[in-house]
Amino acid sequence: METIYIKNMVCKRCIVSVLNIFKAEGYTVESLKLGEVVAVKGLKSKFSNLNIALEKAGFEIIENRNDALIEQLKVAIIHKIEIGETANLFQVLAKEFGKTETALSKLFSKSEGVTLEKYTINLKIEKVKEHIQLGQLNFSEIAYSLNYKTSSHLARQFKAVTGMSMSNYKNGGNWDRKTLDKIV
Repeated sequence: METIYIKNMVCKRCIVSVLNIFKAEGYTVESLKLGEVVAVKGLKSKFSNLNIALEKAGFEIIENRNDALIEQLKVAIIHKIEIGETANLFQVLAKEFGKTETALSKLFSKSEGVTLEKYTINLKIEKVKEHIQLGQLNFSEIAYSLNYKTSSHLARQFKAVTGMSMSNYKNGGNWDRKTLDKIV
């Protein structure tokens, strides 16, 4: 049984895709969560075939320990944003990963070419776009759900990232969104 870390496996649909690939390649999957698969290799399974099948579907096996940590960190941030637990995010993550905030930030920046804070802001902005499209929350409620102190702070950040106001985005109908695996 081995743990295999998978890059770009950041949503629930990815889990189904990766599971199907592992099964098709003859692996028995013991457990599966975002970014991580624990599996047993079948008698006729070839790791190279698994890698090729995953790459065709837009995934990648991570072999470097630091890269695996980065992928786990991305998954943790996405999860925290999804459930609305973004207060003191970097302190919480540092504690969960047994590293200092500075160490996590430096490792992330070196690997991804963008700061951990910028990455998190970009994720939040994509979440804001999703909320706007769904139309179930007003701007203040969206800000509150993402732990912004004020809706004006969110509005400034949204405009800085997208180049338009939230109202213009809402009224424009051009739902320009990035998939989670394309956010850097």
